[in-house]
Amino acid sequence: MAMNRGMVSCASKILNSSPSIASKSVTRGIHSTSIKKMGGGHGHDEPYYLHAKHMYNLDRMTNQKLKMSLGVFTAFSIGVGVPIFAVVFQQKKTASA
Repeated sequence: MAMNRGMVSCASKILNSSPSIASKSVTRGIHSTSIKKMGGGHGHDEPYYLHAKHMYNLDRMTNQKLKMSLGVFTAFSIGVGVPIFAVVFQQKKTASA
């Protein structure tokens, strides 16, 4: 019991001796680092900037027919192949048990 009183009195002496520690105002908020500036002639006024409004112009794509055909075929294959693989895998697990 005496030790608790000693700790309390020690803590109160520390807090009373330095009021700047106890009364320090605290602000909370979301913060982040600053935006990195793009150097070397890269600016927002560039006609084909990465996030420009014409970013997805498919008519300006080189080898458009090949790329679009491969993209559609790949998406369709994944959409059909993954469920078939899952069913076959599950049936193998059930048959072996």
